[in-house]
Amino acid sequence: MRKIQQNLFLYCLIASMALAGSLIYFGSPPVAKSSNRRFGVTYMTMNNPFYPVLNNELVKYIEGNGDQLILRDPLLDEEKQIEQIEEFIEMGVEGIFINPVNSNTISPVLSKAAAHHIPVIIIDCPVDDQEGITTQIYSDNYQAGVLCAQDLMRRYEQGTIGLLEHSKVRSGAERIAGFVDTIAQDPRFSIVNRRECYGQTETAMPAALDLLEESPNINFLMCLNDPSAIGAMAAVEYLQRSDIHIYGVDGMPEFKSLLACANAAEATALQSPYTMAQKAAESMYAALNGQEVEKEVVIPVSLLNRENAASNDLRSWQ
Repeated sequence: MRKIQQNLFLYCLIASMALAGSLIYFGSPPVAKSSNRRFGVTYMTMNNPFYPVLNNELVKYIEGNGDQLILRDPLLDEEKQIEQIEEFIEMGVEGIFINPVNSNTISPVLSKAAAHHIPVIIIDCPVDDQEGITTQIYSDNYQAGVLCAQDLMRRYEQGTIGLLEHSKVRSGAERIAGFVDTIAQDPRFSIVNRRECYGQTETAMPAALDLLEESPNINFLMCLNDPSAIGAMAAVEYLQRSDIHIYGVDGMPEFKSLLACANAAEATALQSPYTMAQKAAESMYAALNGQEVEKEVVIPVSLLNRENAASNDLRSWQ
């Protein structure tokens, strides 16, 4: 009965997360009431609980200044995101916030925004080519992977590992790199397989099933974020594999709560959408006021695991 309840919980959670993402995008009007200044924001997808929370904080800050934030969702389509940024430029917005779908292909349109003297703030997923951007604000993604690997090595004696990743964005790639580089220092553990899942719950579950079918000896799954970790948990529950332990990154309440009740959930590296949104908004207004803005702001991360979950708030973002 407990297995059935856990399965139902995970499947319902996947469905509700997907529905919430679509409602946030399609239910929000593209333009709010008229205001003094307009800003544009485009996230890689709103089908990830991190971004609606971050966006709500941006809205509070910007509307608190009597201004307006226009939201666009490219649905993980990099060409569509570039079109959205070009639309913002044509609209003459005062500034643009961007969470890139692809960290490597967005540079030309950023240069176009710079040519129009529009400040650009990159949030959560940094880009390598910083020409054309005002600043980029993101969590210490490499350290997030390091913390997960260190926790695994400290708490377990040995094992084989599978990876669920999203290599097109630097944030996801750096989390996996931090984990891989750290785990490579310990010969008791080995990475035996990996799959792309785009950081999405609904794609992570079949990716994990495929991974575990090909490599049934896997003991651990390192996931680039918590939505993919929840998808991995659904796969593990479906296969009735009680021997697999899952790590994520975000600090999403839905995954944090599983640390207290589900055998598979082991730990998550915590990042804060509130801090990220506040720093992004402050940097935008500072740039508009002619103040000097740091080219990069890296926000520290910490780890929440089974050992310290009881002493933390599991119901909300940090």
